[in-house]
Amino acid sequence: MAIKIITDSTACLDPALVEELGIIQVSLSVNFEDKTFLEMEISNEEFYKLMGKSAKVPTSSQPSPADFYQRFEESVKAGYDIVGVFISADLSGTCSSALTARSMLLEKFPQACIEIIDSRSSAMELGYAVLAAARAARAGLSIEEVILRTKLVMQRSHLYFVPQTLNYLKKGGRIGGAAALFGTLLQVKPILTVQEGKVAIFDKVRTMDKAISRLTSELGTDFQLYGVEEVTVHHINRIEEAQKMVVYIKEKFGLTATINSIGPVVGLHVGPGTLGLAYYVRG
Repeated sequence: MAIKIITDSTACLDPALVEELGIIQVSLSVNFEDKTFLEMEISNEEFYKLMGKSAKVPTSSQPSPADFYQRFEESVKAGYDIVGVFISADLSGTCSSALTARSMLLEKFPQACIEIIDSRSSAMELGYAVLAAARAARAGLSIEEVILRTKLVMQRSHLYFVPQTLNYLKKGGRIGGAAALFGTLLQVKPILTVQEGKVAIFDKVRTMDKAISRLTSELGTDFQLYGVEEVTVHHINRIEEAQKMVVYIKEKFGLTATINSIGPVVGLHVGPGTLGLAYYVRG
């Protein structure tokens, strides 16, 4: 049976790839004091302008079980099995909503096959897992093989980010292991990652330039040891630094990196000025 891949809006996927691979995205929401927007219905540029003017940091909210139920039901009625790959359950309740919708749907369609995968990450680390699932599904692989390829990319992927400040993570309750950095923020520039589904400290350096050097050095080590398949430079309002990273990665390693602006839901937690790097290795 054909397989439909479903994910959420934090995956930072290129809309052209979403359309090409037939991926379905279910949107999280961002909430200002007087307005709520679906993440997929507000541009990054507009969101960060509103965020800059807002007296309070906006919040995010997960899709409801009803949101997932609708998309699951459409796919099941169209004859698809479903593989859902979503943001870490430690960062959002999105997986929980998807699992609730799955249980509801199986009461009506007990023959339906719906597999839910917690990616244990977000942004393009989630995105790479989703793309692996969609490419495997398009190749006609079995649902077991689709899940295997998805989890393999999850195991081989990395996400690092350097926030301008940890205040947004703290206010959003997503600080995780990075809480240990408070009290030393004037002395260090933290490089954070996602470990076991939660925000964690990867390294501490003194400046943003040193942080970028550390990120590209880590990429280079993995490139030499394993080979690298795909690379994404993430940013929020730091396009010039992102472009310089892309040029350096090409010149140093011969790798073509894409630039991806971090979307509203992840962005409201890491904050403006963030730079990041996502990639996955071959072996």
